[in-house]
Amino acid sequence: MSEKQNAEEVFWNRMTAETLRAKAAAKALVILPVASTEQHGPHLGTGVDTFLCTEVCGRTAVQVAKERPVVVAPTVWMGLAEHHMELGGSFTLSLKTWHTLLHELCDAIRRAGFEKIAIVNGHGGNMAALSAMTTDLTRDLGLPIATASYWTLASQSGAVAEILEDQEGLIHACEAETSMMMVTHPDLVDETRLDEAVGPNLGMAEVLSPAIMRWRSFADLTPSGVLGDARRANPEKGEQLLKVMSESLAEALIEGRPWS
Repeated sequence: MSEKQNAEEVFWNRMTAETLRAKAAAKALVILPVASTEQHGPHLGTGVDTFLCTEVCGRTAVQVAKERPVVVAPTVWMGLAEHHMELGGSFTLSLKTWHTLLHELCDAIRRAGFEKIAIVNGHGGNMAALSAMTTDLTRDLGLPIATASYWTLASQSGAVAEILEDQEGLIHACEAETSMMMVTHPDLVDETRLDEAVGPNLGMAEVLSPAIMRWRSFADLTPSGVLGDARRANPEKGEQLLKVMSESLAEALIEGRPWS
């Protein structure tokens, strides 16, 4: 994040407690990234969702900080990934434990003096549960908690589809995620394995919210652990994707959405 090098610090765990008290007094918005650590095919490290969510939230906050105070909390690196467990190399939590974890983290943010939290998600498997939890978190903590998946706004505008060749949005270990990892963590992309990094081109909605749904392991959907075609990935696409995703999210937060 070259833009960040000369920008105001935005990451919670790089600030002193004194600085954070001042941010809270200034009514700073807290972005809480939530992600996952799970298999991402033969060519990517397992931390893809965590790395990319952190990157997008950091880029977003740098832009938001020009207009209003903002802090990015440490990324929650483990989420709901039972569907990846059969393929190995993955962590998962139960729904009950994940709910408790988010409740405690948001409560800590509240007790630190902050009044607005935007939970920004970086893992498809978290989406449905996070939507359902928002009601309970808001009620129980008395905070106007917002939630979003970092790719949603840019996908809704069509900006993501314009960049990609074979898919309209993010899938898994695919053209999109691999391209972004080539920008943020190129050392974790094994380009000698890209020919193996191919799977069914299933949209996220088709996987996560079909009209008639039952739980399925990723091993049943794609033996490679990939949905989409990572052979289409390149760093140019990755930088464009990171740009449109962070800009669309920053624009919304600067406008005050969804609180306004």
